[in-house]
Formats: sequence, structure tokens, C-alpha cells
Amino acid sequence: MASGNAHSGGTPTSLVRELRASVRGEVAFDATARALATMDASNYRRVPLGVVAPRDADDIAAVLSVCRAHAVPVVPRGGGTSIAGQATGTGVVLDLTRHLRTIVDLDAGSRTAVVQPGVVLDDLRAAAAPHGLTFGPDPSTHSRCTLGGMIGNNSCGSHSVAWGTTADNVHALTVARYGGDTLRLERGAEGPAGLHELITGHLALLRTGFPALPRRISGYALDALLPENGPDPARAFCGSEGTLGVVTEATLRLVGSPAARALAVLGYADESAAAEAAPGLLPLRPLTVEGMAADLVREPAGLPRGAAWLFVETGGATPAEARAHAERIVRAASADAVDTAVVTDPAGQRALWRIREDAAGTATRMPDGTEAWPGWEDCAVPPARLGPYLRDFRALLAEHGLRGSPYGHFGDGCIHVRIDFDLLTGAGVARFRRFSEDLASLVVAHGGSLSGEHGDGQARAELLPRMYGDELVSLFARFKDLWDPDGGMNPGILARPARLDENLRFDVLPKKPVDVAFGYPRDGGDFSAAVRRCVGVAKCRTEQTSGPAVMCPSFRATGEEAHSTRGRARLLHEMLAGTAGGVIKDGWRSTEVRDALDLCLSCKGCRSDCPVGVDMATYKAEFLHHHYRRRLRPAAHYAMGWLPRWLRLASPVAGALNALARVRPLAALAKRLAGIAPERGIPVLARETFTRWLLRRQGKGTSVFSRDDVALVWPDTFTEHLSPEVGRAAVRVLEAAGRTALTPGSGLCCGLTYVSTGQLDHARRVMRRTLERLGGLLGDPVIVLEPSCAATLRTDLPELLPDDPRAAELASSVHTLAAYLEEYAPDWQPPHIDRPVTGQTHCHQHAVLGDAADRRLRERAGLVGDLAGGCCGLAGNFGFERGHWEVSVACAEDQLLPAVRGGAVGAEVLADGFSCRTQLAQVGGVRARHLAQLLAEGLEEE
Repeated sequence: MASGNAHSGGTPTSLVRELRASVRGEVAFDATARALATMDASNYRRVPLGVVAPRDADDIAAVLSVCRAHAVPVVPRGGGTSIAGQATGTGVVLDLTRHLRTIVDLDAGSRTAVVQPGVVLDDLRAAAAPHGLTFGPDPSTHSRCTLGGMIGNNSCGSHSVAWGTTADNVHALTVARYGGDTLRLERGAEGPAGLHELITGHLALLRTGFPALPRRISGYALDALLPENGPDPARAFCGSEGTLGVVTEATLRLVGSPAARALAVLGYADESAAAEAAPGLLPLRPLTVEGMAADLVREPAGLPRGAAWLFVETGGATPAEARAHAERIVRAASADAVDTAVVTDPAGQRALWRIREDAAGTATRMPDGTEAWPGWEDCAVPPARLGPYLRDFRALLAEHGLRGSPYGHFGDGCIHVRIDFDLLTGAGVARFRRFSEDLASLVVAHGGSLSGEHGDGQARAELLPRMYGDELVSLFARFKDLWDPDGGMNPGILARPARLDENLRFDVLPKKPVDVAFGYPRDGGDFSAAVRRCVGVAKCRTEQTSGPAVMCPSFRATGEEAHSTRGRARLLHEMLAGTAGGVIKDGWRSTEVRDALDLCLSCKGCRSDCPVGVDMATYKAEFLHHHYRRRLRPAAHYAMGWLPRWLRLASPVAGALNALARVRPLAALAKRLAGIAPERGIPVLARETFTRWLLRRQGKGTSVFSRDDVALVWPDTFTEHLSPEVGRAAVRVLEAAGRTALTPGSGLCCGLTYVSTGQLDHARRVMRRTLERLGGLLGDPVIVLEPSCAATLRTDLPELLPDDPRAAELASSVHTLAAYLEEYAPDWQPPHIDRPVTGQTHCHQHAVLGDAADRRLRERAGLVGDLAGGCCGLAGNFGFERGHWEVSVACAEDQLLPAVRGGAVGAEVLADGFSCRTQLAQVGGVRARHLAQLLAEGLEEE
């Protein structure tokens, strides 16, 4: 079974039956579970037989016992650490993230913590923080990576110059082997039978065969088993990538966390200059020495001048001490740096660190939009060799006609890079292989390690003989066999590895673009390329979020991978693969994809928060368009998808319908027929629409003096029929700013509700009709008060009508009220309301339009306080649909409702979206208002 592909010892049916009889956790061999586990964050894809989520150590042992009896491989899987293919496999995947998440003990006195393998790093750090402690290693995925995964890969992170790798911080491990027996690993323990003899028989080779550098992660750490090093089998186990056994419990060392931190940001002429300066800063004992070049900075970010930067964090007992330490760093760097800055504000530090942490995603696209991939993500060389290595590395890229943007842990000589490999064609894959072989030789020539953080996996293990030689690599295989004589633990990884150009995840995708409705301008019109955007960095799996971030509310509500942005992208990938080897065989008719997308709120948060710009709201609309083509749709699609039509028809009899909606039996019947959740209240219809009010008002003497004075207010469906008071307030504000408010016409519709329900042919008809009716007003600035409609006009309109220049013209003219006032009435002074606010930035505004102008307007008006991020959970039709009530409420309870409950006394609740205000009223019993309403009220008070 050493090949890793055999599982012939029993049929899947008998395997599943025995697993379900032996395990208390979930045993899933369905298409959805298998599709979700085909890939990690690498270039590789292997289809497992099934997935088991064990509840405890006994479950893990039972799975290993049953799988050994059936000769089925086992692949342990954590989260947020695998970027080389080591979390993919053909047997049974052990999902250790779902249940094994207990911090068993935290002893501040001894500075140790006992954890299960599925504990997320940030959860451990949060538990240790009140004691002034932390776990030193901190990958950029700290918000979702698990300790088990970190142990499996010997992960490091930006603070390794101060606190080392995971192996440096592991005290003891309890490990289950293939078959189910367990071992306790700690310094001085023996490990499996025969291990002592293997080591003592090769002392000279082990003492001379490993390069001495801080980020040597490649291969097995057999030198940790030398007598002078303990021996330490727990340290040797770290970085074994699931090939030896499964960690069931770990005792970790904690380190003191400075009470205050500062960040010295040093700008250099180029990355080589930054790399050569990094080692000279290490004697000053910084916490980090991170480097990145300008080609990874896509937006102005407040960085000092330079084409490359070092981020050097310092700590201290007080802010003054941390700052003084940072200033010493600046003085030491002044001879080489072209510019410097010291940042002590925590928010400013977070903003800068976010640039660095998002680089794993940002780097997957070149500045021109070309795809870039991992594979040589984290080579490491001695820090003193980093400058020359980077020059040689750039030259090697040019020699092969490739591009990449290096960044990473300059203080430890470890470089991350995504390279624009062509992994879609045979010629491109061949070049990928040639480059990989040449780069391995280059790294070794500089005394480096093929892996400096993420492990070898399938990406580099084949080339380990270049680094270690054949004799030591053969010793790796014997070491693996002592632990796993049946070859069942993650075969094909590290020992007897698969080839680096096998099992590429792109092989099964369509060779030609599929027929789609949206234009996908960022992906060359190719839906497969859009889905390929997801590289698995899993920022969408972050369970706790703060600030303005939105993604991914449905994952935070359910905790299920299928309801994360990454999980849905994986399912779409398998759907596109189809009969070419995909797990999902039904194409656009797939019920697995439909069910996973059902809980997508179409909040668009991933469009901005995902480092690679996955846009699941668009993908969902595309899928629904095809899934229900020429088929009967759910009732909610007709009821809420056609909402603009129904509201126009209902407007003349709004009073009578409101009265009928107050009759409970009639309301219940209407909701049942319309597919609306019974828990929902039916919104009250306006007796007078916004447009009718504005026309009546103009008839009473409002005069238009010139076109320059006119402000066009878009009569979106929600403002027009459900909250005209928002429109009236906006008119009052615009008039105070010296503008005359008009609407660009009646019966205009952005198509939002048709898009969100996937009725894209209808959406395009509505959009074209709207463009016709605008006529000569196209190009004039338009104020859209409803953020979701503004986002639709800004993005969905030109992406559904990519060949109509009028669509792009209208999209570019869309403004929020605040953005319009800032640009066209810059001298207007808003009323000084002087009041605290709470509430939430609309998810679509955050994702598409941004809220910088709104923040500035609030500050000028004396409205103090930050708004929460996340999504309200109503999200247009989502929260109204039957079956979504619980998830909708859970999303509201994630950020919005806690923010409102925790707001200052007397705080105004601000929510610009109709959905947000409705959710607050129906779930929180809270009255919220649009910013226009607060400003209009302030004007009246003045």
C-alpha cells in the first residue's frame, strides 16, 4: 500500500458501515463532503473516499483501526496551514477542526497549555492573553489555522525571529498511529520500536547532513533524535505532515507577550537592499523582521517612501518603551533606509499588518490580473545570504519567462512567492517542472531549505535528494516505516513522494470557457478562471471578526465548510470538472451546489474581504440562472425576485393591502404562498411613493435654475415604495447644500432582486429598459440611497451588459449621498448633531462602494462612534425566505445586534439599508435610520 492509491481491502460500503459503528463523530462519504476535501491551499487535488470528523481521541483511534483493517489511507487535516498538497489524499480524510477544539488546560505558572489538535491559534492566544502570554509561532492565517496543522507542518510565522518555529514551542505530544495505538512523545522518550537503533546506526550522517538555518523545515527532523539533542521525538514529529500519525493532544510552551508594541516601518530602494539590511537588525532583538516589495501594494497604504519595506515590530512593558525600542531600530537602519516611520497606534499597526498578512492572497494575481500560483511558496536560506539569493532568484524567474512577487520573513531568510506558472497546458506544466528543479538547485547552492514554513508536501518532496542526498532521504523512508509499517498515513507525501507535476487541480477543469451570463471582466470572461480565484487561504473561515469586515457571515453562523466562500468555490470547481473526474456530476443541475449556495447571503463581502477577490454573490446568481433555466423556481423567487413589479402594482391600493396584512390568518396564508418565513412580518407599503411626493412638491413652486444645480436621486424600489421618508430626508439635505433634487425618471429599476434570485435574463431586460428611459441623463451623477441598489448599478449592471457602453457610463456615475456631497458640494457644512451613533455599515457598501466619504461626513456632523461590520442577516430576499430564519438571526447576532446593545447611552442607530433597518426592527426591536434622516433632523433642529 506504499503507493498510496490502494484501498482494496474492503468495499466502501463495508468501510462506511464499520466507521459509523465505531465512531461517534460524523462519517460522510457523500459527494459534498468529498468535494470539500479534494483540495487544500495548494496546486494539488486528490479525491478522498470520505471524511470523518472525530469527536475525541477514541474516535481518532477507531478510525485508524478501521482504516488499517480495510487498507485505506488516512489523511489528517487541520486548517489554514497546508499549501503544498499534504492535506489532500485518496483515502479517508480526518477533519480535526470540527470537534477537537478544547483547550484542556492553561497553566500560567508553568507557561504551558494543553490543547486538542483542532484548536484555532487565535483562540489559544485569546485564552493566554489575560495572563500576559501567547503562543509564539503565528502564521498569517492565525485567525483560522489549527494547532494540529501547525504541528504537522512545523509552522512559523512573522515572530519566529523572537520565538522560533512550532517545534521550538512543543513540550509533549500524544500521537495515534495507523492501527489505533498511541504513543506519548517528549524529550527522552523512545518513540516507536527500532527508532533508537536507526539513529545510533547513522550518527555521522545525521550530524552532518542537516543545514544549520532557522527555517529548515524540509524533510524529517531526524537530528532532533541525536543523543546530544535529547533525544526529542516530539520535535522530530513536528513537520511530519501527517505521515507518521495523528496528534490527539499537545502540550505547548507559551511565551511572555509584551504589554505594548510598536512598529518600525523601513523603506528601501529595492527588495535586495531590504534583504541585506535585515540581518543587521537581529542583534537589536526585534519581534519581527518582515519584508515586502512595492509590487504587492495595490493601494496607497500610508507606507514610508521606498520600493520595498521591512516591518520591524518591537515590544516593551509600556508604550514609551516599545516606541523607544522601535526608534533604536530606525536609527540603526538610517544609513541604508530611504525613509522610515514608527507606528504606535494599534489601529495603524493593524492596517499595515493586514497588507502583509493578505499577501498570500494578493500575490495570487499579478498587477495585470494574471494568475499566480504557489509551489515554491516558502524556500529559506541563511539570512546573511538572502540578498544575493533574491537577485539570483529574480534572474532565474526571468530566465524561465516567469514573474513573481517575493515577500516574507526576511529576518529568517524565508521568502514567500506566488509565480505566474501556466498550469493549464502541457507546455506550461513542463516549464513548471524545469523551473522547480532549477530553483531547488539554487536554494541548495545558497545553503538553504526547500521549505521554510509550509512543508514539502507534494510540491517539493520529490526534490529532497537535491538538498539532503540519496542516503539521508533513504533514511527518511526507513524512519517513516518504523512509525507506519503499513504505509497508511498520508502516503505519497515526504517519503516515497508523488511527482510534483502529478495531481494538479487544474487538470479536470474545462479547456474552453463555459457559456455564462455575467461578463467576468476580471477573469477574461471565463467562469472557470473566476472559480480558480479561490486558492484556499481560508480567510472566509475566520469565526471572529472585528472592524468593517463582512466575510463570511454564513460560515460564522453555521461553522460548516460547505457554507464558507472557500467551500462553495470547491463545490463549483468539482461541478465544472464534471465527467472529467469531478465529484459533482450533475453540472448546473447539481443539488449539492444548490444546497451549499442556499445559505449564501449574497452579501458581496468576499468581493472585498477575500484576498483574491472571490465574488460568490455573482457565482450564486450565475448558478441559479442555469440551475432553474426552463424549470419551476421556488415561490420566493417569484414573490421577492419580482418585488419591483408587485410593488408597482400594489402602490395604488397600499392602504387596503396594509390593512389585510394585519389580519394574521391572511398574512400567514400570503407568506406561505410566497415562500416567506412565517416568523417574518410583512413590511408596510407607503401610501405615497417617493417619486409621487417629489413631483407633488415640485408642483408647489420648486424651480430649477440650471442643470448644474440639479441632484438626481435614484428612485430605488425600497425608497420608492417602502421607505420614502429616506428619500424625503435626502431631498431636504440636498436642498440645504444648494442642490435641487429631481429623480431621473419613474419606473427605473437596477435589477437587484432579479439578480439575487438568479433570474438574469429578466434582469438584463429590466436593465436595458432602465438605460433606455434614462436617455440624455446618462453620465450625470446619480445619488442612490439604497446601498444594495447602488452596488448592483456599480457592478452587476456592467457585468451583465458588458457590451453596452451605457451600462458602464451609468455605473461610473453612481454615488452615495455622502460621496455626492463631498464631490459636488464640498463647501457645505452639515448640521452639528453631536451625538453618538452605532449600527452597521451596509455589507454591499463595504464591499463595492466603500464608506470613507460616509465616515468623513459623520465626523463633520459630530456623529461619533464606529459602525460594526458583518451582515445584518436579512440580506434582501435571503432573510425573508422560508428556512433561513435561524441563520438570518444568527448573522444579526454576530456583530450588528451586539454593537447596538453595546452602544453608548442615547446613541442613534444608523443603518442605510432597508434590509438592515427591517432586521433591526423585527429581530432586535430597534428603530434605525438612514444617515440622510439624521442629517435632515439636524437641519430641522438648527
